[in-house]
Amino acid sequence: MSDTFSGKKLAPEGYVYNTYGKKLYLKQAVASVTTLRRYDKERPVALFCSIEHKEILQENSLSNVFDHIYLLPDENASIPGFKHYVYKFMPFEKNLYLDGDIVWCRHPDFLWKSFSPYPFTITGNQISDVFFGSSKGIGILNDILLFRRWRTLKRFNITYLSRVQSGMIYAADEEKTKEVCELAQLMLDKRHLTHFRSRKEESGRTEETCEWSLAMAMAKLKIQVYPWVFGYNSPQIDFIDSYTRYNEDFTEVRCLIYNDRLTYNLRGLRLKPLRKILTRLFSLIPGKGDHLYATPFCLHFGWYHQKEPFNKFSRKVWKTLTS
Repeated sequence: MSDTFSGKKLAPEGYVYNTYGKKLYLKQAVASVTTLRRYDKERPVALFCSIEHKEILQENSLSNVFDHIYLLPDENASIPGFKHYVYKFMPFEKNLYLDGDIVWCRHPDFLWKSFSPYPFTITGNQISDVFFGSSKGIGILNDILLFRRWRTLKRFNITYLSRVQSGMIYAADEEKTKEVCELAQLMLDKRHLTHFRSRKEESGRTEETCEWSLAMAMAKLKIQVYPWVFGYNSPQIDFIDSYTRYNEDFTEVRCLIYNDRLTYNLRGLRLKPLRKILTRLFSLIPGKGDHLYATPFCLHFGWYHQKEPFNKFSRKVWKTLTS
C-alpha cells in the first residue's frame, strides 16, 4: 500500500472514509466498514487517515479492513479540511464519502443506482430549518426578528438555503466537485458577512462545520441535494433512541419517520414529555400524525448526545477483531 494517493482511479465505484485525532474515531470507521461488509463485499473501501491511525491499524493487524489506506495530510485533518477538498481524494470513478459514525443496514446497490445520474450531490433537505448553521439557543430569536437569514441569502444572491447533511457525499465528476468545494471554501472565508455561527460554540464540538458553506455553494451552482429522509428509501436517518427499534449489533433496524416534516422535526426536542405532548397535538391534524417505520441504508449517529450505543458497538467490534 502506498502512503500517498497518486490520483489513479482504482475501481469504478467505492467508499471513502477519513480518520484522524482520537483513536475512538478510527474504531468507529472500522465498525462502520464491518457493517458495510455484511451487505457489500465487492466495492472497495479507501481510508485517508493520520499516520498515527495507520500505525494503530498495523499494530493491531487491522489494515485489511480497508482495501486502500493513504496518509491524510495534516492540513486536511479537519471537517472542512477534508470535505471542502474531497476533489483531491477521489480514488474511484464514483466515490461515496461517509462519516465513520454510520451503521449500514441494507445492501447499497439501489443507493448507487439512484446516485448515478448526479455528477456531485450531498444528502439533505431542500429547505433548511431556522437552526441550520445558526444559533441553537434563545439567540435564534434575534436571527428571526432581524431577518438575518434573508439578509445572508440576498447578500450572496441566492434564493434558498438547503439543509445539507454531509455524512454522505457522492462525487463522480472531478471538475464539478472541485468547483463546489472551492466555492464552499470562499463562502466559509466570508462567514463574517453571514448569520452563521461557528460550530465550536456548541457544547462538545471542537471542529468547524462544512455544511452551510457547501449548501450555499450548491445553491449558487444549481446543484440539487439528494433527499436525506426519503421514506422507505432513505439513504441515512439520524439515530434517536426513542425513534429507533434496533438490536445490539444493529442487524435489525427500523426507524420511525413522520411523513409531515414539522412533526418529524419534533424529534430534536430533548425533553421527552414535551416532545410527546406536541407530537400528540400535531397528530390531531389530519396527515400530521401519518408515519411509517423504515430501514434506512445507513443509520447515522450524528447527534452528540445519542452516540453511546454506537460507541459501545465500536468497542465491541474492535475487541472482537483484535482478539
